Amino acid sequence: MNRDVEEMGAKVLHQWASLGAYDFVNIVEAPDDLTIAKVSVALGARGSAKLESLPLLSIDDFLKSV
Repeated sequence: MNRDVEEMGAKVLHQWASLGAYDFVNIVEAPDDLTIAKVSVALGARGSAKLESLPLLSIDDFLKSV
């Protein structure tokens, strides 16, 4: 999966196995929302993953914007 993600222009930074609603959590960095949308659609189309994207902001950027 990591190679597939990188070929689409994103990078997997961290991967964890989790207990709860999701079996795995991956932190993926992409240059923009469209790139991560492309990754999500491509991986989701395989039918083997349920994906949820959560765009993140640094606390400083968030505080500057509100």
